[in-house]
Amino acid sequence: MPAMTRRALLAGTALAAAANGLPKAAAAKAPAAGKQAAGIYRSKIGEFELTAIYDGIWNRPIDQQFVRNAPFEEVERALADSFLPSDTLPTPFTPLLVNTGSKLVLLDTGSGGQIAPTAGTMLANLTAAGIDPKSIDAIVISHFHPDHINGIKTKDGELTFANAEILVPAPEWAYWMDDAGLGTATERLKGNFLNVRRVFADIAKAVRRYEPGEELAPGISAIAAYGHTPGHMAFAIASGNHGMLVLSDTSFQPSLFARHPEWQPVFDMDGSMAVATRKKLLDRAAADRMLVQGYHFPFPASGYIARDAKGYNFVPVMWQASL
Repeated sequence: MPAMTRRALLAGTALAAAANGLPKAAAAKAPAAGKQAAGIYRSKIGEFELTAIYDGIWNRPIDQQFVRNAPFEEVERALADSFLPSDTLPTPFTPLLVNTGSKLVLLDTGSGGQIAPTAGTMLANLTAAGIDPKSIDAIVISHFHPDHINGIKTKDGELTFANAEILVPAPEWAYWMDDAGLGTATERLKGNFLNVRRVFADIAKAVRRYEPGEELAPGISAIAAYGHTPGHMAFAIASGNHGMLVLSDTSFQPSLFARHPEWQPVFDMDGSMAVATRKKLLDRAAADRMLVQGYHFPFPASGYIARDAKGYNFVPVMWQASL
């Protein structure tokens, strides 16, 4: 069809639509959604089904004291290289739900909507995943920072997961529940001591304390990962010949603390021990080419660790529509 004829036909169609009161396609408008779809991502490890559940993000302010043993100029350069702001650290929260076939096991519980207005979406996303909080059999806590334990209870103090057994690291419990430790704590740490008591004081008898190396549920074992806190734990998930290393808070934002594993952020309570733990677990993940999950990694928070001359690179998983 000649170009002039084609243009005339299109013009005639538009005029006819206008005459009949029909809207022109080019003028159609739709309101902006303003939010993402549900933040869940499912994958499989052997026979286990994993569901990463997004709990939102905390834009943590940072300054010259953010990394104890590196000039802030170097930290700012690393942030810029990763297209991150220089005055805040975007810190996502991603609990992991493991369906072993016989149990639903939740690793950490999110912020409970009690840390930042941009966080606290875990329950909504759990509902979007078709999971009733009452159906969760066990909650396994990695350590006692608020973004990992606050989701155990609602803001009104009710248990969020009414039927779940709660498992916590024994050395973490011993440290944070020690009254002498509370009495000598710095102002910065005192809030954590008090928050731990708020969450656990009235349910202490029902809380099970576990040790490193213990199998917490079929195929889920605890790994000592001390340094971030005195009793911080990572986890090994294994089903058949497949496995995942759950790093918990061994490495925060990977573009900083995997690329520079020797850096000691202010939130690692024992910086040198945390560095040794980080290098050990990242070396293990890289050598075994195993899947990892990091609680504060970019959602869906899982991928692989690659070693290079300077440190480690995080390679995120490719999105898969089917399991």
